Amino acid sequence: MSMATSEFSGISARPRAGGGRLAVLTLGVLAAAAIIALLLLPGVLAPYAPDTNDVQHTFAAPSSRHYFGTDQLGRDVYSRVIYGARYSILTGLVATAIGVVAGSVLGLAAAAGSRVIDAVIMRLTDVWLAFPEVLLALLVIALIGTGSTQVAVAIGVAAAPYYGRLVRGQALAVMKAEYVEAAKILGVPPWRYLARHVLPNVGGPVVVLASLGTGTAVAAAAGLSLLGLGPLPPTPDWGVMLAEGQSYLANAWWIAVFPGVAIVVVVLTATLLGRSLQARSVR
Repeated sequence: MSMATSEFSGISARPRAGGGRLAVLTLGVLAAAAIIALLLLPGVLAPYAPDTNDVQHTFAAPSSRHYFGTDQLGRDVYSRVIYGARYSILTGLVATAIGVVAGSVLGLAAAAGSRVIDAVIMRLTDVWLAFPEVLLALLVIALIGTGSTQVAVAIGVAAAPYYGRLVRGQALAVMKAEYVEAAKILGVPPWRYLARHVLPNVGGPVVVLASLGTGTAVAAAAGLSLLGLGPLPPTPDWGVMLAEGQSYLANAWWIAVFPGVAIVVVVLTATLLGRSLQARSVR
């Protein structure tokens, strides 16, 4: 009787686990759709222009007229958060894309090259990873300057070795497959079988890591903007808004809190999607 009970409980637990993953994935997709709407339709969702000043209503508390209140210049915080998604999220996406492309090139070169090339790339990657990501990003910004593009490049460069190691490991496993060995025997150029056979088969894990990395990139971009290394005011960047609002936390908390909440929501959404994709890939 105990065996039957255990079998029954095991059977009933699996659908619940699958249903939970599906619910999390659905929630993540809906949140991602909302974020895409912020990127594509800020003018429709925001009631005011992000740079419209109203000196008669500075530091207005959240209300039906100004959902997130107004800042020190009378600008609508809700509208600035909506428009800020285009700067903050796109910076994170571009940074992730740079990291994925650079890391994939390094990983494929290490996997397809000779032992010497593989060893050199891996040792360079080890040195790369020895630096904290924030410190490395700060170093890159010191070399190339400040701004949204520079922040994206800095974060992408700092993240590249993680993608490189993942791509190398996956590529080495795929290159042992019979169809890849056959391509080598037939004299197919390395770039061709790497692009046609190897790269598509390592894409799944890279997408999962990129989903998780996007949230981290958005948070890192906001942090660098908070330090004054990103776009300059009056750009409605979430990090810039945090920097402007930290001086008014005592009497106008909403100026900094709502951009911070937006960053947290984006990071959680990216994490939910990444974890859900990871769970489905494991299955």
